[in-house]
Order: sequence, then structure tokens, then C-alpha cells
Amino acid sequence: MRVALLDLVAQYQSLKEPIDAAVQRVLQSGRYVMGPELTSFEQELAAWTGAKHAVAVASGTDALLSAAMALEVGIGTGQNFRCTQGVEVVTTAYSFFATPETAVRLGARPVFADIAEDSFNADVGDLLNKMSSKTQAILPVHMFGLRMDVEPLVQTGVPVIEDSAQTLVPGIGTRAACATLSFFPTKNLGAVGDAGAVLTSDPVLAEKLSTLRQHGSKPKYVHHLWGGNFRCDPIQAAILRVKLQQLHSWNAARRQNAARYLAQLGDLPLRLPPHPDQSPEHVYHHFVLRAPRRDELKAFLAKRDIETEVYYPLALHLQPVFAQLGYKAGDCPRAEAASQEALAIPVHAELTPAQVDFVADSIRAFYAS
Repeated sequence: MRVALLDLVAQYQSLKEPIDAAVQRVLQSGRYVMGPELTSFEQELAAWTGAKHAVAVASGTDALLSAAMALEVGIGTGQNFRCTQGVEVVTTAYSFFATPETAVRLGARPVFADIAEDSFNADVGDLLNKMSSKTQAILPVHMFGLRMDVEPLVQTGVPVIEDSAQTLVPGIGTRAACATLSFFPTKNLGAVGDAGAVLTSDPVLAEKLSTLRQHGSKPKYVHHLWGGNFRCDPIQAAILRVKLQQLHSWNAARRQNAARYLAQLGDLPLRLPPHPDQSPEHVYHHFVLRAPRRDELKAFLAKRDIETEVYYPLALHLQPVFAQLGYKAGDCPRAEAASQEALAIPVHAELTPAQVDFVADSIRAFYAS
């Protein structure tokens, strides 16, 4: 039995008629940049999350970059241009590379905190401990669908950018300065290419973000800010409007699949995600095991035609590109251990109970051998 890590074709087929109609609506409108589809999507996304404003952009990476620019991190937008020497952004040692890359792009130094003992999210205490007089922003990441508590970070008064690329849940972007989203096709809410958004309840910040995505131009061809071409494609916005209507039900299906796994894997020598009853907000963007003999397990499952993925094989502070920062093995031991043990198994909404059981039975067979 083949079990894909994600089945985007099945998802498209389930919504083929409204998605095709949405694409045709854009094509026939002649509005291929910005336009009413984008405005409607932003309004619907803001209403879904509870944030007052949503600004759609071209990718999750552009969401991070434009958010940091709007908050004048490092070189920012040029409004308060200054030498960036000594500017720091505190973030996690365990995430996708785009998170610390944002700081570097703006001339800031990423400062890495370790992850918590009981999740893949950053340890809030370590984030706070890594702050200094040079800290311009804090960039926590909600990992694998589990939202972390950012309130202690907000209370510091330093701008907090929530990287919510993997965790789109109601309430995101309502407490911190802003939250960033990715609609990469593999996300719980995925486009058919790249897209992203920034959520905020600050109207001034929202207006600045809207200006930044069009090269800092307002009015047209008059530039008061350094920005970029961060615009979200209206075809992506139209498709995302269709998919957003299904997001609650898709997340519920992921929770059901997670609960089914947990009922069958709980007695194995694995560290498992929390049960949906314990974490009702968890949307299981990935179902990530902490597995002894991880690489052997991955190979065993591949022979049974079960797709898995390692998120992530090398902690951020040990990435070769950051060697000049002086980090070494042992600086973030929990993140380093996770990189040797983490394995994502299929959990998407299109899975059948038989597929979930087959994956669980296969994992049990591996540890029985």
C-alpha cells in the first residue's frame, strides 16, 4: 500500500470545480496583479484568524522579510537608516532556514536559542536569556502545528514576529507585533505555488506592509521606503479563498489521524506529539516522531512505500553558512538531539483509516524486529 507524505492531487480533485472556477474568474477579469481577489482573500483571512489586518505577499519568506523590514530591523526600509553592526535577532535553533535568513538579509546577527524539552518549539526561557541590549526583534516559530506561548516575549517590549508558517490557527497575529504565514503547497492551507501573508492588528504596520510589497511606492512611482516586489499573485489568492473554507475540516481530519496514530504507537520507544485532547489547538502540520534508529526506520518504511521526511537534519546554529558566528556542537543540545531523531510520517487530511493503520503497523513491525 502506497502512503504519500502529502497528496495534493487528491486535495485538488476534491475541490476541482470551485478551484477551476476561481482561476477562470481571475483570467477573465484581466486583473493579474493585485485586484479584488487579493483584497477579498485578505479580508477573509483576517476574519478567520481574528487579526484586524492581513497583507498577502508572494511567499512565506517574503512575509518574514517584509515584516522585519516594516519593524525597521537592521537596515529596515531606509526610514531610519543606520549602521547595523551589533544588531541582533533572537530566534530558534530549530526551524526552516528562512527564519534566521531574514535577519541576515537585513544585516542583523541571528542569536539562537534551544528548543523546549517537551516540544520542537523554542524554549521561551532560553529566548529571554539570549536577549541583550542589541536585540531588535524576537522571532519565535510555531513548529509543526503547535502554537507556543509568546506572551512572555511580548511583555519584554521588543517587537515579536511570530513565524507561523507551519501553524495557521485562530488568534495568530493578535498579540505580537505581527505573525507571518506561508501558503507553500505542503502547508495545511496551501496554494498551487508560493504565497504568504502577514497578520497584524496594528493599522499603521499593515499600511506600511502594503506599501513595502510594491517597492515602497505610495503614491505610484514615489518611493519613501525601501521595499520589494512582494505581491501575492491574484490566482493564488483566488484558490486560497476556496481552500480557506475547508481549513477547519481539514485540520479536524489531521487531528483524527493524529489521535489514531497515538492510540497505536503509545507503547513504543518513541517520543510522540501531544494528543489532540491535550492540545486542542494543535493542527498537526506534521506528525513528527522522536525515533531511536531514525534513519533505519525511515529506510524500513520506504521499502513499504511509505513516504517520510526528516525535519530537520541539521540544527540552524550548526549550518555551514553560520560558521562565522562561532557556534559549536553542544550549544543547543536539545535542537541537536532532535535533528538526529525527528521523522515526519503522513498525517494529511486525505489519508484513509486503513493507510494510518498500515503506517502504524509498519512502525510497530520495525521495532519488533
